Amino acid sequence: MEQTQKQKMLAGDFYNAADAEIQADQAAARDWMERYNRQRGLTPEEQRQLLVERFGGVGDGAVIRPPFHCDYGYNIRVGHGVFMNFNCVILDVVGVDIGDMTQIGPGVQILTADHPRDPALRAQGLEFGRPIRIGRNVWIGAGALIMPGVTIGDDALIGAGSVVTRDVAAGVTVMGNPARPRSA
Repeated sequence: MEQTQKQKMLAGDFYNAADAEIQADQAAARDWMERYNRQRGLTPEEQRQLLVERFGGVGDGAVIRPPFHCDYGYNIRVGHGVFMNFNCVILDVVGVDIGDMTQIGPGVQILTADHPRDPALRAQGLEFGRPIRIGRNVWIGAGALIMPGVTIGDDALIGAGSVVTRDVAAGVTVMGNPARPRSA
């Protein structure tokens, strides 16, 4: 039995984002973001309920300051006490897991979406995704870019403006473009 384009997307295989089911999911996410980003005067529990409505998982005490942008939302799981500052973007064509107590600065982009290196495949409108895993108690500085397929270990620190193209081991501080471990 042939997989749908959405099933291919969720599996990390090549898929066509112009597919009607995928477009409907993106439209639903846009509607949700419009509501989420205009919230004013909501209690912390009401804000959490908006996240629970769209995300794949939301730990207690998680805070995401609007404006916030994502592709789908349902592929995002944030742990207990996660804090994301203003203007963060998550392209979640596959899973994004953010561990407990992780803090994410303003303007950070977490990008699972990727594109074929072969120009003929790109011309067909094909895409694919690679999951991102961020451990617990990680600090990601303002404006950092977390690229497809990256895993960041517990207690790591990502310097502001860094472009993280490779896995970061637990407890390591990286910075720069591309991000590299900080020398002592």
